Amino acid sequence: MSHAFDLVIRGGTVVDGLGGEPVVGDVAVRDGVIVQVGEVAGTGAREIDAAGLLVTPGFVDLHTHYDGQAIWSDRLNPSSSHGVTTAVMGNCGVGFAPCRAEDHDVLVDVMAGVEDIPGVVMTEGLNWHWETFPEYLDALAARRLDIDVAAYLPHSPLRVYVMGQRGADREPATADDLARMRALAREAIEAGALGFASSRLATHRTEGGRQIPSFEAAYEEIREIARGIADGGGGLIQFVPDIPAGGYQPVLQQVFDAAGETGLPVTFSLLVLNAGEPLWREAMEMVEKANTSATSAAPRVTAQVFPRPIGLMIGLELSANPFVLYPSYQEIAGLPLPERVAQMRKPEVRERILSDKPGGTPANPLVYLAQAWDWIFPLGPDANYEPDRSQSIAARARAHGVTPLEEAYDLLLEDDGHAILLGALANFYDNSLDTVGDLMTREDVVLGLGDGGAHYGMICDSSFPTYLLAHWARDRAEGRMSVPQAVRQLTSVPAQVAGLADRGRIAVGFKADLNVIDHDALRLHKPVVTYDLPAGGRRLDQSADGYVATVVSGEVIAENGVPTAARPGRLVRGRQSAPA
Repeated sequence: MSHAFDLVIRGGTVVDGLGGEPVVGDVAVRDGVIVQVGEVAGTGAREIDAAGLLVTPGFVDLHTHYDGQAIWSDRLNPSSSHGVTTAVMGNCGVGFAPCRAEDHDVLVDVMAGVEDIPGVVMTEGLNWHWETFPEYLDALAARRLDIDVAAYLPHSPLRVYVMGQRGADREPATADDLARMRALAREAIEAGALGFASSRLATHRTEGGRQIPSFEAAYEEIREIARGIADGGGGLIQFVPDIPAGGYQPVLQQVFDAAGETGLPVTFSLLVLNAGEPLWREAMEMVEKANTSATSAAPRVTAQVFPRPIGLMIGLELSANPFVLYPSYQEIAGLPLPERVAQMRKPEVRERILSDKPGGTPANPLVYLAQAWDWIFPLGPDANYEPDRSQSIAARARAHGVTPLEEAYDLLLEDDGHAILLGALANFYDNSLDTVGDLMTREDVVLGLGDGGAHYGMICDSSFPTYLLAHWARDRAEGRMSVPQAVRQLTSVPAQVAGLADRGRIAVGFKADLNVIDHDALRLHKPVVTYDLPAGGRRLDQSADGYVATVVSGEVIAENGVPTAARPGRLVRGRQSAPA
C-alpha cells in the first residue's frame, strides 16, 4: 500500500510556535518537511494519534556544549530527552577547533576547567580528525546524531591556534595576529559556523586554575574577529560577560560596540544575582539602547536568561560537596561510594570531618559555593527548583538546632549517598523566580544557558524546556505563562535569534522537527548519576515523563521517553532561510 505521507500526526492540539491560539488538527510530513497542517485526508506510512496531546515545533537550545559529545556519541542527551531537536554548541568561546596537534592538551585543560568535562573522557572520546574549524565541521557533518547541531567559532581555540602559547598566556595580539584571526573567522563562516562565541567570565578557568585565553581580550581583537564574521556573510556573536564591581557596562559595551560597527546581532548570558543591587537592570537598559539604534524590527541584542535558578548540583558522587576541600574527607574521597558512605556514617569519621577546615584551592571556584547555605536546598524526587526559603540548609539547620554543615552532612548520606542538594546560585532573587518571570516576557530576552554536554558532575540544566512547560505554563500559581507563550520561547524565538529561520514553526514548508506532549503528565525526574561517557566517565542525566514522541526531520527519535534507533540529526551549516 502506498502512502501519501511519511508521517501524519492526527488530531493533536497544534501549537504553532509563534504564540497563536492552539487549534486541533493534523500535521503531515514528507521528505523531512511539513507539507500539510489542518485536516489531512491522505495516510502516512507512520501515524501518531495525538488526540488530547500538544503538538509543538521541536525546541531550539541556543546554549549547549556538545562539541565533544557529538563526536563520541550519537545521542545528545539529556537535551534530546526534553524535546530539543536543534542544539547550538561552541558557546562561551570554548571548543575543540581550530587546534593543532601540539595544542590538544591546552584545549582539554580549558574544557576540563570551564565545562567540568574530565580530561580522560576527552582523551578517550575525541579522535581529533581535524585541525582547522572547517575540518571540524566536516567531522560533525559525517556524524549521524539523534538531533541537529550547529556550531559557533570559539574564541579561545582560535586565539591559541593563531598565537600558540602567547594566546594561552593571554598576551596581547599583534597586528599580524589580528589579521589572521579575521581571516580565519571569515573562513569559519563560509564553512558553516553560526557565528562567534567568547567569554570574559572570571570563573571560567582552566583545570590548572588559569584564566582562559579569551579572558580580557582587547576590544581590537573582538572587533577584528567580528569584522571577519561580517566578511564571511555575517553571524551571531554569543558572549558571556563578567559582572565586575562596577556592573555590566564596561564589559558589555566592548562587544556591543564591535557588533554595532559590523552590523552583527549579539546574544549574551544574563544572570540575576540572588541578593544585592539589581545589576540586571543596567544590562537591560544597555540592551534597550542598542536595539533602539538598530535598523531591523527584530532585536539586534538579546539577553539570554535561564528560566529557573542557575543550579549547582551538590552530592557525594559529584564534583562539588561541602567537604571536598577538607583533608579529612579527602582521605576517603577515592573510595567507592558505598564504602565512603559506610565510613561517613561512623561517629568518629563524622566528628573528624565536621571539625575539620578547608585546605587547598580548587581549580573551579564554584566549589566554594557548596557552602552557600542560604541558597542550598534538598532536591527531592519531585525536582522542585523553586523551593521555599524555609527549606534552605541554613533554615533547616536552625530549625533542627544543628550547624548547616551537620545538616548537609546528614542529608547527603540519604539514599545511600545518592542524595543531591540544589545550589540555587543565581536567578533566585529574594528566594523567588518572579524577576526571571518578568524578564522572560520581554521581546529582547531569549531562553538559554542549559549547558547540555558540559558540567557533567556539577550542573544538569538542559532539562529546562520541560521545566518551562510544567512549572511556568502549568503549575506555578502566579505569573503563569500560557502554553503558546512558553512554546514560542522554546521554538521560534531562539530559532530567529540564531538565524535558523527554517525551523521553530508548524507551518507548510518548515522543517519537520516536532514534539507530541502529554502536558498534564509532564514531569521532571530528579537528576541521576550515570557512567556512560568514554573511559567510564561520570555525568548527570535527567529524564522526564510526558513526551509521547519527538520527531527530527520527520523521523521519530524517541517514544514515551525511550529513544529509537533513528539518527536523522545533522550538522546545520550556517544561517538558514525561511521557506518561500
